[in-house]
Amino acid sequence: MPINSASFAKALWPGINKWYGREYDEHTVEWTDLFEQEGSSRAYEEDVGTTGFGLAKVKPEGQALSYDEESQAYVTRYAHVVYALGFIVTREIYEDDQYDIVGKRRAEALAFSMRQTKETVAANVYNRAFNSSYLGGDGLEMCSELHTNFSGGTWANELDVAADLSEASLEQACIDLMKFTNDRGLKISVMPEKLIIPVDLVFEAKRILGSEGRVGTADNDLNAIKSMGKFTSVVVNHYLTDTDAWFIKTNVKNGVKMFERRAMGFGIDNDFDTENAKYKASERYSFGWTDPRGIFGSPGA
Repeated sequence: MPINSASFAKALWPGINKWYGREYDEHTVEWTDLFEQEGSSRAYEEDVGTTGFGLAKVKPEGQALSYDEESQAYVTRYAHVVYALGFIVTREIYEDDQYDIVGKRRAEALAFSMRQTKETVAANVYNRAFNSSYLGGDGLEMCSELHTNFSGGTWANELDVAADLSEASLEQACIDLMKFTNDRGLKISVMPEKLIIPVDLVFEAKRILGSEGRVGTADNDLNAIKSMGKFTSVVVNHYLTDTDAWFIKTNVKNGVKMFERRAMGFGIDNDFDTENAKYKASERYSFGWTDPRGIFGSPGA
C-alpha cells in the first residue's frame, strides 16, 4: 500500500514539536572486519582448492625418484543475491507534508534498512557456523570437528570440547589453529589475528586480553596471550545472535569472503496514472567461506 495522507495525518498540520523513532545513532559498518572483500563481474564466483604435493621420499642410489600428483580439490560457489526494498508515496502527501517526513526522511530510512540488511546477512555466516544445514565446499558447516582433506584425513577448526570464552579456551584455540596443515598434511603458518565476539562478551574479552597477569588468579603469572600479542584486534559485532559463541579470524587467505556484484543504488520514479512516487534501493552481493582454516570458533559451553 502506498504511504498516503492517512498514514501521516499529523504531517499535514503545523504544531508538531518532534518526530521520533527514526533518528537513532547507527553502528559503524561492522561486516568489513569479518570478511575479505572482492568484486565480481559474473553471476557467481567459484573458488577451487588444490591438494598440493606430499613429503619428498628417499631416493635409493641408482633407482628412479618418486613422482607425486596434484589435483583439483573442493569447489565453493558464491551465488550473488539481489537485496532490494522500496516504498510508494502519494503525490498528495508529498505535496502537503509540512515536515518533509515522508520524502527525504523516508529515503534516509530506506538506506538505513539496506545497511542493516547487509550487516545481518554477513553476520548470519557466523550465526550459522555450527549449523549443519549451511554447508561449505567440503560438505560441512563452517566450524566443524570433522573437516575433510580432499587427499584424506580429517581436521577441526573448533575445540574438541565446546567452551565459553576464557583464558584457557582461548589459549587452546590458538594452539589448535597453529597446528593446521594443508590438504596433504604439510605444516602451514597459521596465526590468530582477530577475536570476534558478540556484545555480550565484551567485558570478558577485555579482562582476558587487557590484564598483564593471568585472569582470576592470585598467582603472579604472566598473561601469555597479551604478552605475546596474539591478537591484532578484538571485533565486537552487534549482529551476532549467540551470546556465548566466539570466533578467531586467522591469517589464512580465502577464508570468509564477500563478493560485491553491484553496489547499492537508489532510484525514483513516478506512476503515470496514479501520480504516486516510487522510491527503491537495491544491491547484489554474496557472503560465505572458502577455506575453513581462515576461521576458528566455539559455540560456547
